[in-house]
Amino acid sequence: MHPSLPLYRWISLLCAFGLCASLPAVTVPPELMPTAESAANHTSPIDQEMVGLTHKPIVPLAIPDGPVQPTWDSLKANYKIPDWFVNGKFGIYIHWGLYSLAAYHNEWYSKYMYTTFSDYQTKTYGPPNIFGYKDFIPLFKAEKYDPVAWADLFKKAGAKYVVPVVEHHDGFAMYDSDLTIWCASKMGPKRDLIGELAKAVKDQGLAFGVSNHRMEHHTFMYPKAGLANDQFDPKYAEFYGPPVPGSMNDDNASPAFQTEWLARMQEIADKYHPQMFIFDNGVNTRAYDDVKLKFAAYYYNQAAKWGIPVSIDTKSSAYLAGSIQDYENRVQATLQPTPWQVEYPIGSVWGYSEANNPIAYKSAANLVSTLVTVVSRNGSLLLNISPRGDGSIPQEQQDRLLAVGQWLGVNGEAIYGTRPWAISEESNSIHFTTKDGALYVIINNAQAGSDVTVQSLPKGYPSGGSIAKVELVGGSDKMDFTQEADGLHTKLPATLPSQFASVLKVTFTLPSSASATK
Repeated sequence: MHPSLPLYRWISLLCAFGLCASLPAVTVPPELMPTAESAANHTSPIDQEMVGLTHKPIVPLAIPDGPVQPTWDSLKANYKIPDWFVNGKFGIYIHWGLYSLAAYHNEWYSKYMYTTFSDYQTKTYGPPNIFGYKDFIPLFKAEKYDPVAWADLFKKAGAKYVVPVVEHHDGFAMYDSDLTIWCASKMGPKRDLIGELAKAVKDQGLAFGVSNHRMEHHTFMYPKAGLANDQFDPKYAEFYGPPVPGSMNDDNASPAFQTEWLARMQEIADKYHPQMFIFDNGVNTRAYDDVKLKFAAYYYNQAAKWGIPVSIDTKSSAYLAGSIQDYENRVQATLQPTPWQVEYPIGSVWGYSEANNPIAYKSAANLVSTLVTVVSRNGSLLLNISPRGDGSIPQEQQDRLLAVGQWLGVNGEAIYGTRPWAISEESNSIHFTTKDGALYVIINNAQAGSDVTVQSLPKGYPSGGSIAKVELVGGSDKMDFTQEADGLHTKLPATLPSQFASVLKVTFTLPSSASATK
């Protein structure tokens, strides 16, 4: 066999020549095969889209010359978290794909239609051996997708970087790939959805990243026992895999699958020059370290040639070096010593859902409070949005993004480019950040005309100095204050410049050798 082709590609080719019987090791249980009726009497619209489509051989590229070698020690020695990330603090994450068309339960519909919700699938679209996940592709037109409008919205929201999921667990590439026909540029909308967004985002002066979940694909959609389905039809082997039983953390991705994963990641890096590359939990196991390290060396050395600072971003201990530490929907409870990121959904699910767990939205106040909390603890907030299948962003999501942007328009100096103080907070309502010698006191749920006491700034702080001035960011009224034994005392004005949270900017009179931000 040619070493560049994964095993399942050979299965498909051999089956086409009637030679599948020579491969007993990959025999599929009869109950999981398409039924005779479906094979004889049903032609999927996707079959027409497949006609004439081809792709290049899948061969990983050599690691380019550069400082990074595919070892943990080399990554540790050569890696630095990019300044654009440390200073940016707020980004937009996007879960949008075929699963957004189904809009049922959550973004895992491609799994559930073959398992938990197969009855719903049958009643709504047809049995999974007739209408499989592939059959959503011709329905995916992205007719309301306007990447320029998206990028404009993200800019108004105050985001500094944007990260779409370019391929979810379902295996459909939302970008223009030369390595598979199963991508948005060749099927469905027949547009490079990611390339269009990358240009629009960069035109707004924002950093552009990508998130890829392909390492979960090999097991994700394995059907439940006894369910007739389309996933083992040789015609669709390139899309479905076919899947193997087990979970993504069973170390069961074949060497061929890992090799293809590496080639696809390299292609994305070279086509779009992303400044961030997020991987989901499928890469967490040590079993895949070889391809993970090869990709890291490739990406970082290529980025050095592009002249842009980049970073991989992963969860758990997926990368032992060379990665931003990422947490899924888990805001860290304390101040962290190094910058980190939390993926945080604007709603109750990551992908758009209208039924059986319809998306419920967090308030704008919640989003601002979470941003403040995360930044005070040395983190960045990657806020996920969930567009509809047609490419439109629900108004409820737009309204919340614009509300965050309005708050940042007034108070952004307390967020962007800041660093953590000695402590992140003194209560749930008061958080701290620092920049250029000033201390920012961010008061969540601030009430107009209310008295404020900041216990962390008692008389005698800073040592040998005192508070010189207290200003309300975005306000014009003079702020009177006193510094007592129990803290800084001041009173908010009758009218506040912004909703959700108010910010005091505190500057100090210091001895020449002192700093209040340490």
